[in-house]
Amino acid sequence: MTALAIGLDAGSTTTKLVAVDAAGERLWHVLEDTDPRMEVQAARLIAAARARAGDPAVAVVATGYGRHLVRDATRQVTEITCHARGVFRTVGHGGTLIDIGGQDAKVIVIGAAGEVVSFTMNDKCAAGTGRFLEVVAGRLRVGLGELAELAIAAPGEVAISSTCTVFAESEMISRLAHGEPLDAIVRGLNRALVRRIATMARSNGLVAPLMLSGGVALSEAMRRLLSEELGHPVEVPAAPQLMGAYGAALTALGRGGRAG
Repeated sequence: MTALAIGLDAGSTTTKLVAVDAAGERLWHVLEDTDPRMEVQAARLIAAARARAGDPAVAVVATGYGRHLVRDATRQVTEITCHARGVFRTVGHGGTLIDIGGQDAKVIVIGAAGEVVSFTMNDKCAAGTGRFLEVVAGRLRVGLGELAELAIAAPGEVAISSTCTVFAESEMISRLAHGEPLDAIVRGLNRALVRRIATMARSNGLVAPLMLSGGVALSEAMRRLLSEELGHPVEVPAAPQLMGAYGAALTALGRGGRAG
């Protein structure tokens, strides 16, 4: 099928591109680590996608952290609108969406028709974002997948009191030096991130069901702890990392409900 619209999510950690057909169904996607030269990367991805679509003028909507650097986009649209639209189209209902990205975290209440009812966003502190887990994983020299496995398997939990990434890292090192179990510390660090996100969700007004998107949604530890903390099951849409790009593509197509 021919792609009729393209969405590009220029995130701080990864850049995602999604192409959709006339019905708004995903045809293909591209996911790459974000290059420091974001504008060059975006131009390359869009040129390749338009060539694959067979239309050099196919509409492209850019969203995400670096959307204003995407010079070849038809439009730039906020992440709030695009994530809400992509998730609503994927799961078919409203509720509270938590999206945890590399440099920010968003809590969005989505209405029954897909509209954005309210939202709050943390883009000032890494402690409430995926960067928090990246710092921890890097310091421990383990992958993010192993970090989640350690947290899940831990029989206990070491409380981490610091709410700042830098201080939490220092506290982690101190706890290790005092002989605390690594897995219990990792679980405590995951809990610290979850509690920060949960506070955002409660302050914004939590409306069930609870949904989670972004790369952090792939962590089973985060899903379990978030469900425990907020008292609701966590629903993860298919391909949670692509929801912003998918919503951007739907926006370019002119479909996907009234989000935003």
